[in-house]
Amino acid sequence: MPTFSTTERASAHHLIELALLEDFGDMGDITSVATIPEKLKGKAAFVARIEGVLSGLAVAEAAANWVDKRLVFEAKTTDGDLLAKGDVIATLAGPMRSLLAVERTALNFLQRLSGVATITRQFVDAVGNSKTLLLDTRKTTPGWRLLEKYAVRCGGGANHRIGLFDAILIKDNHLAAIREAEVHGSNEDFWTVFAGRLAKIRADYPGVILEVEVDSLEQFERLLPLKPDIILLDNMANNHLRAAVTVRNLRAPDILLEASGGVNLQTVRGIAETGVDRISVGALTHSAKALDIALDYLA
Repeated sequence: MPTFSTTERASAHHLIELALLEDFGDMGDITSVATIPEKLKGKAAFVARIEGVLSGLAVAEAAANWVDKRLVFEAKTTDGDLLAKGDVIATLAGPMRSLLAVERTALNFLQRLSGVATITRQFVDAVGNSKTLLLDTRKTTPGWRLLEKYAVRCGGGANHRIGLFDAILIKDNHLAAIREAEVHGSNEDFWTVFAGRLAKIRADYPGVILEVEVDSLEQFERLLPLKPDIILLDNMANNHLRAAVTVRNLRAPDILLEASGGVNLQTVRGIAETGVDRISVGALTHSAKALDIALDYLA
């Protein structure tokens, strides 16, 4: 079971507060108040309607506790578990008004995060026994990044950088801007200028991961001697990826190679078989489909 960190828990609490504010407004659950006796208690089960990988138990439990500390959440499974159709994920017992009030919010978290975990597991399985690491990206739902990245780990994937603050990733638009600002109109070679830029980055940000994106073997050959920590090979054909791996192995075996762009369940295994160390896949979060989970009342 992946560790649900203190930071991720804090993010969950913030999102729960926002979600319940959306649902309750100034009046609360007026349907349950109008129809359910105040002292009535009950029990319900979170049930998987289809196969998938579970994520979000702690978030669902926190939502229940936020609504009413008298609600008792009992997990029957663990995040990262493979669910079969009909599996009971957890039960929730206590005042019926409160149980019904939290139902949708708890399900929203479980369904969304389990959907991310499920598609991640599909990609991991597609890669097979390769040593290639499967990574997420920053293509996450605004505000949900920490939780979605947790769900990726539940599915067997790994996390790329969390945001713009914890690693340096120089992409095509950065390179274009540097070229315009420092090389345009001069006789200096871009890669000579860029080497100086990387040296300054190393000095200014010691210990921070430095990754640079290229989209051709020519760019790769020029970048390799500058020794960034990671080279991102963007939208390159598999034969070009293999060529880059061969050159890297001979000249700079300590540099990691990451492939990205056009990665799907049909192409990911072939990309992994080129020998790249990492594959980043935006689809793990931006294309995840919510897993069908329901809350069934237990008589």
